[in-house]
Amino acid sequence: MSSESNRNLLTIGVFILTIVVAILLYVAGLINWTLIVPVVFLLLGLWFLVLGAIRMDKPAKYERSGFSTMALGLIALAVGGAWFLWSINWLYSIIVILLVVAALAIAAALKRK
Repeated sequence: MSSESNRNLLTIGVFILTIVVAILLYVAGLINWTLIVPVVFLLLGLWFLVLGAIRMDKPAKYERSGFSTMALGLIALAVGGAWFLWSINWLYSIIVILLVVAALAIAAALKRK
């Protein structure tokens, strides 16, 4: 098996694990059932950040770059975090989205040099 197919299989396993963790948090009474999807987004965003860091070491031709994968992880974190914080106060959701957009803009500007 190639390295890419191993990563795909690993990502499927992590996705299933994030669903299990979100359901366990609901069963334990730590979150409401409406927050299962945002928790999955948050955990997958963390996984995409890890996967992006792994891809930074060995970039492959015609493949998504590590920077792009990490940006996708930040966006997933922002969506999940904003959705989660919406239940507390909508203003926190806007702050999270704006912080992630600003971080991505700064990172993209620094990357180009």
